[in-house]
Amino acid sequence: MKKSVLTRYRVMAYVTGVLLVLLTFGMIGKYVLDLNGAADFTRVVSIAHGWLYVVYLIFAFDLGSKAKWPVGKQLWVLLAGTVPTAAFFVERRISRELEGRVAEDAPAPVKA
Repeated sequence: MKKSVLTRYRVMAYVTGVLLVLLTFGMIGKYVLDLNGAADFTRVVSIAHGWLYVVYLIFAFDLGSKAKWPVGKQLWVLLAGTVPTAAFFVERRISRELEGRVAEDAPAPVKA
């Protein structure tokens, strides 16, 4: 498996996680604190999170299929983008697990 597959998953996990945390704060501001402008902020962030979550799903599925994960593990990773802060913890665990496999798959340097 190429390192780029893991890298793009990691980037999208962080982007999705940050947007979801921002969306959570926006919802608190809109519904609990009744802040002015929170509705517009929430609308923009929710649209961005929705579209980028689809990209996250594609990259996470690609990573899972190349890593040959069982269905349960793949679902766990895919759903991590729907729970605030879960994407950060799942990304860290998956990255640690796959870093060794990515390094093993790298081509060995050729000695002249």
